Amino acid sequence: MKTLPLILLAFLLVIFACNTPKKVNNQVQTSALVIILEPEAEKIIDKNATVEVIAEGFTWAEGPVWVKDLNAVLFSDVPENRIYKWTLDDSLSIFLEPSGYTGNTKPGSGSNGLMLDGSGRLILCQHGDRRIALLNADLKTPSSLFTTLADNYKAKKFNSPNDLHIKSNGDIYFTDPPYGLPNDSAREIEFNGVYKVNDIGEVTLLIDSLTRPNGIALSLDEKTAYVANSDPKKVVWYRYKLDSLGNFTDGSLFFDATHLSLTEKGLPDGLKIHKSGNIFATGPGGVLIITPEGKHIATIRTGAKAANCAFDTEQKTLYITATDMLMRVALK
Repeated sequence: MKTLPLILLAFLLVIFACNTPKKVNNQVQTSALVIILEPEAEKIIDKNATVEVIAEGFTWAEGPVWVKDLNAVLFSDVPENRIYKWTLDDSLSIFLEPSGYTGNTKPGSGSNGLMLDGSGRLILCQHGDRRIALLNADLKTPSSLFTTLADNYKAKKFNSPNDLHIKSNGDIYFTDPPYGLPNDSAREIEFNGVYKVNDIGEVTLLIDSLTRPNGIALSLDEKTAYVANSDPKKVVWYRYKLDSLGNFTDGSLFFDATHLSLTEKGLPDGLKIHKSGNIFATGPGGVLIITPEGKHIATIRTGAKAANCAFDTEQKTLYITATDMLMRVALK
């Protein structure tokens, strides 16, 4: 009878070890392939490029951002209320905990989308605290000290800010679906909006018509916004023109991935704009490369639901968060 606790303890240790996030060395995700649909895609990525799994074991990895000063990529594990750091030279480590829910009652969803502002400060979409926040600490010595940049619209708390893009003038564009709400009764805003907040904290509602707004990015000239809609009934991305005040006008369908969603895993999620102007958008099948005209020219297959992506400084590497993994692929 005395051996039973030891056996149980050994079993629990094995389970814990199998579910602990870890860095992966020299492992290639063999199911991940680059599918070239148009020859122009080969100017950006090689058809024989491999997609490497470099860390795994997360609950839901999201919001990657490359930080040159750290020589590292930061990314959220949303349900675990953590931000991880993966470096080229060191290893995988917890960068920040808690990352997006700072309440004292019970664990809540953490950060999601991350981005550096023009001064190199980390701006976070915080699910649990339902706000856009600034990390009020040096990135080399992080601590969970936050300054609220926006947490409500007309005195009603946001649902759960999800993803963001920071314009060159400092305006923060962000989406607010309900994914981080503990339950529907916690909702104070009945719609799922897309907003911007300026440098003095003024919040502007840009659109309230999308069912599940998610990833967002502005074109290189900042005259166009692209917004992903993560709705299995409407698997699309939209495009909007920006007027002189930076507000949305002339909304139109950018790309419809309904046909892909019938056979592929994933929905429209995070997206980034490449220096070529092409859009790298996570969605059904992995990361879709789409031209500004809405032509699908390639897919980087991830073998799992892709959530978001980010380029390194030189845009020679694309980092991808896909379900429980962090991946990377070389670009031209």
